[in-house]
Amino acid sequence: MKVTILGNNSALPAHGRYPTAQVVNISEQLYLIDCGEGTQMRLQQFDVKSSRIDHIFISHIHGDHYLGLVGLISSQSLLGRLRALYIYCPAKIKEYITMQMPWSLGFELHFYILSDSEHTVLLETPKVQISCFPVYHSVPTHGFLFVEKKRKRVLLPNKLKDYEIPKYFYPRLAEGEDYVNNQGETILNEWVTEAGHLPKRYAYCADTRFAPEILTTIHGVDLLYHETTYLSDNHEKAKLRFHTTTIEAATLAKEAQVKSLLIGHFSSKYKDLNPFLSESQSIFNDTMLAIEGQTFEV
Repeated sequence: MKVTILGNNSALPAHGRYPTAQVVNISEQLYLIDCGEGTQMRLQQFDVKSSRIDHIFISHIHGDHYLGLVGLISSQSLLGRLRALYIYCPAKIKEYITMQMPWSLGFELHFYILSDSEHTVLLETPKVQISCFPVYHSVPTHGFLFVEKKRKRVLLPNKLKDYEIPKYFYPRLAEGEDYVNNQGETILNEWVTEAGHLPKRYAYCADTRFAPEILTTIHGVDLLYHETTYLSDNHEKAKLRFHTTTIEAATLAKEAQVKSLLIGHFSSKYKDLNPFLSESQSIFNDTMLAIEGQTFEV
């Protein structure tokens, strides 16, 4: 599971930074979270194949999180896309897209409308479960939780050879079965496999005020992305605009006992991002800046 940052700025493009967008890669299946202005250009710039994106998740109706959608969808049509594209978003986003693109695209657009304060599973695949949960901004807004499906057991090649287990049985060993050979002897699964790695979890917290309400949802995730629009000296402005400061995001990460914190959605008033990192790390050391073009392992 990897996360590539396409845009890390809030509201306005500034200082070479673009509005919010990022791609989550799970076993080479790509998922797009938010789609600010210029997203398709950033996909090209960072060599991310937009044709491999089948599911797009839009957190809320503010333009810096969705104004890149029409361009991206239009380009997919021009490039001859045939597979359906699934968009999970507020109802107003569907209205906007269908108004802007009333013609046939050559592929189907499917919309899942996110209801206010909805907390539910949006997508299940053999590899991942993706759900939404409410965060607390000036308009109804959702975060997204990506949970990798439990990994199968890992085969031990030398042990498989020692016990002369045929290859056709390997998939069943990975599922935890024991093997019975031609002599009727049972080869216990634990002799020839070991436990797979724990499933990875990534939580994306879009624009929101400091919200202890989400602690249970994000508790213990491997990587938490959380907005930090302002430095701590702008606490009152953050509160007024339903945004979060560095100190607040780091405090939430610490209380949720997450493994790592990724911060972004920086206000255009700031050119230098280093103070964001130093302030956050004063509370939660394992903090990283969501720098555009960088890919982070979950």
